[in-house]
Amino acid sequence: MSEINYIIPELFLSISIMFLLLVGVFKKGSSDLIYKLSIFVFFITFILIFRFPLDRSVSLFNNSYVIDYFSSFMKILVLISTFFIMLSSYNYIKLININKIEYPILLLSSSLGMLVMISSYDLIVFYIGLELQSLSLYVLCAFNRENLRSSEAGLKYFVLSALSSGLLLYGSSLIYGFTSSTNFEVISNNLNSLNEGSIFGIVFILVGLAFKISAVPFHMWAPDVYEGSPTSVTNFFSMVPKVAALTVFIRFLFVPFINAFEEWQMIIIFISLASMIFGAVAAIGQKNLKRLMAYSSIGHMGYALAGLATGTNEGIQSSISYISIYLIMNLGIFSCIYCLKRKEIFYEDIEDLSGLSKNHPLISISLLILLFSLAGIPPLAGFFAKFYIFMSVINAKMYTFAVIGLVSTVISAFYYLRIIKIIYFDEKKEKFDIDKNFGLNFSIIFSTLIVLIYFLYPNILLDFISKIQII
Repeated sequence: MSEINYIIPELFLSISIMFLLLVGVFKKGSSDLIYKLSIFVFFITFILIFRFPLDRSVSLFNNSYVIDYFSSFMKILVLISTFFIMLSSYNYIKLININKIEYPILLLSSSLGMLVMISSYDLIVFYIGLELQSLSLYVLCAFNRENLRSSEAGLKYFVLSALSSGLLLYGSSLIYGFTSSTNFEVISNNLNSLNEGSIFGIVFILVGLAFKISAVPFHMWAPDVYEGSPTSVTNFFSMVPKVAALTVFIRFLFVPFINAFEEWQMIIIFISLASMIFGAVAAIGQKNLKRLMAYSSIGHMGYALAGLATGTNEGIQSSISYISIYLIMNLGIFSCIYCLKRKEIFYEDIEDLSGLSKNHPLISISLLILLFSLAGIPPLAGFFAKFYIFMSVINAKMYTFAVIGLVSTVISAFYYLRIIKIIYFDEKKEKFDIDKNFGLNFSIIFSTLIVLIYFLYPNILLDFISKIQII
C-alpha cells in the first residue's frame, strides 16, 4: 500500500480519464465542460507531485519505477506545458471545430504515458509508457478529419512511429537476451563486458528515441506532421513528448550503459551535429510558420542532445536547462500563432505576418523577443540556454563540436531575423481579429516576460537543476 501512495499523481490522472470519458459518453454536449475539467485535472496532478518531498528517491514495483528529484522535475515540466497549451488553445479548438470530448481525454492519456516514461527504470515499463503516449498522439494528429492534410499527417506519423516502436522493442529484446534483465540497474550489473548484441540493442533503442524527438536522420515525419496537424496539436508535439524522450535518453544512457560511454557517444555526437546543421539550413527556405517551427525544433533538439554527448553531470544539467527554456519560448511562439486569424480563418504563412507591427504592436514585440531568444541573442533566456550547453561541451574539451554548434547557431539566426524583418519592415496587411481569450493572452505575456527577465534571476532555474545528479 505504501508503494501506491507514491504514484498518487498517476493514479489520479488515470481515474480522472475514466471519469471524464464516462461523463462525455452519458452527458450530451459536454465537450466544453470536459475541456475545462481536464485543465483542472492537470493543475491538481501538478499539486499532487509536491505531496512527497522531491529530494528523496524511492524505488517501486521491484525497482522498475523510480520517483526521485529528476523524475519529479521533468513531470512538473510536462504538466505545466500541457496546462498552458490547453489554456492558450481554448478558442482555437472551438473555432476549427475539434472541441470534442475525445480531444482533452487524449491529451490526458498522452501525458499519463509520459509520466510513466519519465519514472520508468525498466525497459518494459518504459515501453508501456511510450505506447500509451504514442497511441494518443496518432489520433490527435488526425483529429481534424475534415482536413485532408491532418489525415495525411496522422497516417504518416502512425506508419513511421510504428516502425520506430518496432525498432525500440527489437533493441529491448536484444538487451534482455544478452543481459538476462530489463531492469536498468540489473543490466548495469550484468554488463561486465560489452558484446555486439548489446551494442546493437543500444543502437536500436537510440534510433527509436531519436525518432520521438525528431532528431536527424529520423526527422522526416516532423515537417509534414507539424504542418498538417491542428496548431494546438503541433504545439503539444513540439514541446511535451520531447521532455519525456529526453528523460529516457538520460536514464537509459547514464544508468545501465554508462560503462559503454565510448560506444554510444559517437552516435549522440552524430545525431546532435546533424540535427543542428540540418535544422538551421533546411528552415531557411520555408514559407509556412508551423513547418519552419518543425525545422527549428529539429535544430533545438540537436543542442539539447549536445549536453548528453559530454558524458558529465554538467552536460546533463545543461540539457535539462535547455529543454526547460525551450518549452517557454515555444509556448510563446505558438500562442502568437493562435492570434493570426481573420473572420474565423487562421493564417499560418510567414508572409501573413507582413507589417504586423503596425496593426498589432504588442504581439509584434512578443514575437520579436521570442524569436531573438530562439536565435540565442543575449541577454534573453535562449542565449543562456545555449551558453550552458556550449560551456559544458567546452569543459569536456570537445572544441570542434562547440565550433560547429556556434556556426549552426549563426545560420539559424538568419531565418529568425527574416521573420522579424517581415513583421517590422514589410507593407502592412489587413488587421487580424483581436483574441480576448484570457488564457491565450496570459500565455503570451507569461512566456515573453520570463524570456525577457530570465537574465536577472538565472539562479532560480539553475538551483533546481543543480540538484539533479545522475552520474
